Amino acid sequence: MPVSFPLLRSACLGLALSVVVCGVAVAQAKEAPQDTAQAPSAANPGTPEEPIKQIALTEKQIKDAIRAQKDIEAATANPPENTAADQKSSGQLDDVATKYDFTSYDEYQNVMANISLVLDGFDSTTKKYVGFEAIIKAQIKKIEADKTKADKDKKLAIKDLNVALKSPPKIENRANIDLVTKHYDELMTALYGNQD
Repeated sequence: MPVSFPLLRSACLGLALSVVVCGVAVAQAKEAPQDTAQAPSAANPGTPEEPIKQIALTEKQIKDAIRAQKDIEAATANPPENTAADQKSSGQLDDVATKYDFTSYDEYQNVMANISLVLDGFDSTTKKYVGFEAIIKAQIKKIEADKTKADKDKKLAIKDLNVALKSPPKIENRANIDLVTKHYDELMTALYGNQD
């Protein structure tokens, strides 16, 4: 399962690192999917200071988000370097979002944040939602078993994951899990392309 959602990440400030909802850095953007489980991406506008505004997703929102991915990625590929360009870029992102029936780029980001929150709990092998805690525990086991990492790096990664495990994000709208499950393959293709 992906450690991060690269398109969403680039759409949400083009960050190089993904940060878990509780503020733990866990992975780099554009990393390929892992074998068994994903670490939380939380590549979304929510941060510990500014939590995700959870919403009840609709099937239309998910389909529109999937359709918008290529255009959003293209619009965020080369971030502007000055304030005037930032304003122009912001307008372009709003234009792209409204093209796909979102009221604004902010609404698109929030929809993607809610989708990401659910995807963070999927096991890529079974393509089933197992929950954030199960994914973190699987990630810890994988790191513990990794013979290629230095003990110091393993301890640091495990410490960060244990912090994340203490305050896992809760999905307020359980119906979102069913909708994301229904569109799981489409979402993964839109976010990562065809990766086997």
